[in-house]
Amino acid sequence: MQVNDLDHGRLRRLAALHPENGFKVLSVYMDLDPTSFGTPPARASQVSSLVDEAERRARHADLDHAALMALRADVGRVREYLRGDFSAKGAHALALFASESADLFEVLRLPDPVRRAVVVNGTPWLDPLIGHGRARRCIALVSRRTLRVLADTPDGSMGEIAAFADDVPNQHDKGGLSQANYERSIEEEVRKHLEHSAQVLFDHLQRHPFDVLAVGATAELYPEFERALHSYLRERSLGRFDVDVEHASAEQAYAAALPLLEAEKERRLRVLLDRLNAGLANGERAAGGLGAVLDALNERRVETLLYEAGFASPGYVCPQSGWLGIGPTDCPSGEERAERRENVLEDAIAAAIVQNADVRSLRDRPELGPHGGIAALLRF
Repeated sequence: MQVNDLDHGRLRRLAALHPENGFKVLSVYMDLDPTSFGTPPARASQVSSLVDEAERRARHADLDHAALMALRADVGRVREYLRGDFSAKGAHALALFASESADLFEVLRLPDPVRRAVVVNGTPWLDPLIGHGRARRCIALVSRRTLRVLADTPDGSMGEIAAFADDVPNQHDKGGLSQANYERSIEEEVRKHLEHSAQVLFDHLQRHPFDVLAVGATAELYPEFERALHSYLRERSLGRFDVDVEHASAEQAYAAALPLLEAEKERRLRVLLDRLNAGLANGERAAGGLGAVLDALNERRVETLLYEAGFASPGYVCPQSGWLGIGPTDCPSGEERAERRENVLEDAIAAAIVQNADVRSLRDRPELGPHGGIAALLRF
């Protein structure tokens, strides 16, 4: 069972963290992919490598005495944690963030492997986390008499959270009515069961909102069930998939629903890219290129930040105002106050998250190439 400690609240809190007076944040990512680091010796070797790199960064950091002592203390805390008896059960990666001046030491377990890394920066390094937050999902398994509901659980897996069976007679049971009347009465009980199931799903949506719904049901049963769904559920529904709804395990049901869920992820991305292309062509509600994107972030107009995985470019940040730019001269607090970043992307990501913008890291998408690998959809 995979775990995922990342949620929007944690991501936004980390993005908003900016230690003052030149103090830094130490970010460490540990890869726990079982195909590469499934044995204790392999993990121990990676821990040694990460700790050595963190110590090297601290030795060569160009910081004043107080900030340097704080960074060395952060390295010590990370060393103690990684060399201790920590549990990473169910995780394929760890992200650690430490900043003594900001009273920060946080460890996140992630469901997917990441490249191991050590970064010292003015903010937590969040780029590897982009994409690990997922749309909230729900799976309904519906038969003529049963309903099973699967949903995302706090540990990042999908588990069964509700199940019931209504008292619907079997079509082959014998009754005292004529056969035709008996079959009509059975179909009426099935209809009531489907309405009951739809109401249970709607109640779940109100208590625990979700973004997408995949329904495991037969082709014969699905249209009537879909008609019974509240409009809020129908607009979230991705359609149906085939599975043994009464006997499949949660893992088997998720595997059967995965093609629907992945197709919806691709569809949503395609919608974003089509909007971006149209907006850039018309000069409306879109920005292409680093300078234009940073200007839009400064004006808090970004709805969705899009960048190619691995994007990097130098830039400047004003620690007083949060202004971002490709050169220091426009810093509203004065050119001398702008701090140079080797890669300003991290500050751009943090600014977007704090503004409640969506952030997408893309791979093998040619649409961003003409814009230097970064673009944004704008709110206005």
